[in-house]
Amino acid sequence: MAVPRGKTSKARTSRRQSINMKLTAPTMINCSTCGNKVLLHRVCPKCGFYRGKQVIVPDSKV
Repeated sequence: MAVPRGKTSKARTSRRQSINMKLTAPTMINCSTCGNKVLLHRVCPKCGFYRGKQVIVPDSKV
């Protein structure tokens, strides 16, 4: 049975764990109708379109 030779230091542990803790930016695409940046598989909040169809009516600015 494998046994570690010594205690793993805090620095070595945190260095190993930090590799898997990186945050990734969400994937943004351009809306096909208005060109606004939108998250994937979400309705565009600016124009209300999703996959070329009007899904919601956006709030008009007063």
